[in-house]
Amino acid sequence: MAIKDGFTEPIESEQADQQSSLKAYEILTYPADFTLEVLVGKWNRGEIKLAQGQRNYVWNQIKASKLIESFLMGLPVPPIYLYTDPEDGKLLVVDGQQRLRTIVYFFTGLFGEETETHKPQYFSLEGLDDTSPYRGMTFRKLAETDEVGYHKLKNAVLRSFQMKQILPEDDTSIYQVFERLNTGGMILQPQEIRNCIYDGRFNSLLKELNRQQNWRLILGRSAPDTRMRDIELILRFFATFNNVANYKRPMKKFLNDYMKANRRPSHDERLELESLFTRTCNAVLKILGNRPFHLTRSLNAAVYDSVFVAFARHLDEVDRPDITEPEIHNLKSHFRQLRADDQYKEWVISHTTDQEVVPNRINKAERVLFGN
Repeated sequence: MAIKDGFTEPIESEQADQQSSLKAYEILTYPADFTLEVLVGKWNRGEIKLAQGQRNYVWNQIKASKLIESFLMGLPVPPIYLYTDPEDGKLLVVDGQQRLRTIVYFFTGLFGEETETHKPQYFSLEGLDDTSPYRGMTFRKLAETDEVGYHKLKNAVLRSFQMKQILPEDDTSIYQVFERLNTGGMILQPQEIRNCIYDGRFNSLLKELNRQQNWRLILGRSAPDTRMRDIELILRFFATFNNVANYKRPMKKFLNDYMKANRRPSHDERLELESLFTRTCNAVLKILGNRPFHLTRSLNAAVYDSVFVAFARHLDEVDRPDITEPEIHNLKSHFRQLRADDQYKEWVISHTTDQEVVPNRINKAERVLFGN
């Protein structure tokens, strides 16, 4: 049964695709018992990094203080999970960033990150029992007054599990790891995960394009979607326009692969993608008007990808300053004809991510709209 999310039309095949598992993996997982001093050093040198888009640091100073006290008392602390980035060999924090950042903050002496509106306060251990010898202690004070505790803390071990994908020879398992571990109590949407693990110039471009006014009018939403489903639609357009000949289900993997392969476009490639999307938005809005892909109250992703790609293939015809009203009227009429076509309706309401259906509905949209 399809579940309504309020953003896109609840099509069972689309939602089943989002929930699909990608493949079987062989992953090397091994413990790495780093001392806290080593972990802080790796963090400061940039050898350990947070994936973009992870939630902010949310612990308060009392909770953070209890973690530090646990190390000083020799109590067990849950491990963290790190993924070896195959591109640069750095360690990506998959799970445990709150614990890791707490340790870094205490060693540096300041609690939290400095922003325009927030200045970090000194990190002293607060909220501990009145009898605790560490109550009110800072890292510097610990070094000056408790040599045993100071060295005990520096040499305390936070068990870390490092993961490295062996088979297949890519890094797609990181997507699955994020999907299962790094949810913060909420199941992450596919684009939220891509935002974390495929950061780069292409990801930044998607976010910029998502703010374009004409795109917001097409979506019928003035503000970006907090779960990044609108950004995923832009990614879906680029992937189908540039690579539909190689499409294989699930759509989720198709989008993952495209985003990974195009993670760092050149300056010229970036400008080309920006122009393609902007011109297509302009043409769609001018000819079809606001919210053209809403068959119901929500946007239909299958109608969107097929018509958007068809328009993009004919930009010289539709994105012209001298396009006439009769031409616009004719295209609107063809669009109504397309939406009424029985075969097309089947392709946009069921089995929408099947390998044959995706290119077929794009080609159908192009034929009906432009006579090709």
